[in-house]
Amino acid sequence: MTSKRTSRRSIRSWLSTAALAVVAFVFTIPFLWMLLTALKPRNEVFTQTPQLFGSEILWSNFAAAWTVVPFARFVINGFVVAVLGALLSVVVAVLSAYAFSRLRFRFRDRLFLLFVGTLVLPQEVLVVPLFIMMNELGLVDTYVALIVPFAFTAFGTFLMRQFFLTVPVEYEEAARIDGATRLRTLWSVLLPQLRAPLSVLGVFSFIGYWNSYLWPLIVINSQELATIPLGLSMFTGERGTEWNYVMAASTIAVVPSVLIVALLQRQLVKGVSMGGFGGR
Repeated sequence: MTSKRTSRRSIRSWLSTAALAVVAFVFTIPFLWMLLTALKPRNEVFTQTPQLFGSEILWSNFAAAWTVVPFARFVINGFVVAVLGALLSVVVAVLSAYAFSRLRFRFRDRLFLLFVGTLVLPQEVLVVPLFIMMNELGLVDTYVALIVPFAFTAFGTFLMRQFFLTVPVEYEEAARIDGATRLRTLWSVLLPQLRAPLSVLGVFSFIGYWNSYLWPLIVINSQELATIPLGLSMFTGERGTEWNYVMAASTIAVVPSVLIVALLQRQLVKGVSMGGFGGR
């Protein structure tokens, strides 16, 4: 019986590994096609019979994509917006989540439900009033307009609040007895235990800002502040779309997100496995 159970477990493990490998390969196909298209001559991107490889491999397409439009400027803008936006999102989420999970005030739970209810509003509904607000404040076509409005979202607050609720209150009570303030307790006691959830939120926020297209399209007027998604649209001109350059630039744009996920993989897996849906 023991040998049969071991055999069944090994078969299940092999099948699970094979299924995951197939899924990973399927998800890799678009990225592989993007890279191969970036290396093709322009007139071979669209052919009657799709071909994986062109007649020649043109690594020069990456250099051309970097110079045809000021793509380096777009990358710098993207990093500034994504990094500052992610930091601000994490700070806002931590402070608001701490208030909703630890502080006691009237209508706290009802306010939290109302705040979380804003998650049902799509971005397309918010951009018009946000643009009017930014225009009235004179912030259109600025980094502030790109970063601040979508840093105050309910997703990060909800995520961090659920993780805060999994941390025993006794840790804070011990720190308060020792004379620590609430801010000191948050910084020295709670946050060190929540590095994994903070990494998850930071990566999600970074990727969200990095890939954002609709809001920058509306609030940015000058090329100097354009981010990468806006820059990709500039490869379309009078002669049509330079698809080989678009694919080369898209490949470059994907690299930072892949590197961040790879470097923080352990923290991300830990943060997801923690669940964060406990309650007190």
